[in-house]
Amino acid sequence: MLIDIITIFPKMFAPVLNDSIIKRAQEKGKVKISVYNLRDYSLDKHKKVDDRPFGGGSGMVMRPEPMFAAVKSLKKNRKTKVVLLTPQGKVLTQAIAKRISKAKHLVLICGHYEGVDERVRNRLVDEEISIGDYVLTGGELPAMVLVDSIVRLIPGVLGDKNSLIFESFQGNLLEYPQYTRPASFKDMQVPAVLLSGNHRKIESWRKQKSLDITKKKRPDLLG
Repeated sequence: MLIDIITIFPKMFAPVLNDSIIKRAQEKGKVKISVYNLRDYSLDKHKKVDDRPFGGGSGMVMRPEPMFAAVKSLKKNRKTKVVLLTPQGKVLTQAIAKRISKAKHLVLICGHYEGVDERVRNRLVDEEISIGDYVLTGGELPAMVLVDSIVRLIPGVLGDKNSLIFESFQGNLLEYPQYTRPASFKDMQVPAVLLSGNHRKIESWRKQKSLDITKKKRPDLLG
């Protein structure tokens, strides 16, 4: 997978992209991630990428020319998927992450200020994604969240492929409780069934706990 990120704050991405699973995925050659400064595509001598909105109003709007130039330079073919990170987008879910993780080439646009010129949305963007019903300073953090959520789904990125099977939101259920050593800690005991070695009983216990936790914490997932 190839992921290109367009932003006006490229330095924000280094700590996230150069550590942990995302770093290892790049080292394995499973994904190539590049970050591009939108200001490099500005025709303005001061490298401005925003301007006042027509019709008045507060704030600034990101101009279309740099966006069009950046996407044009990065887009490989019709299979390239252009994603705008915006509060107006569909809220990111595990199902959406799985679908997007199958793309070969992603171009992520990080919005800012009062948003992007509508012509960018209408002509360039294939999909709009939000990470929740709240407003952030810009699209950089949502882009990082999206990248993290999809890179780990690329085959071969995680060491144990079963890790993806038994996670929260698989089958619309939250994950069951997890325990490790020691078996007894501050008068709290690991459930005996997990120490029994009976895999059938353990699987049944985990399924029931997943259902119980989902009912309590996220009943909306059960529809």
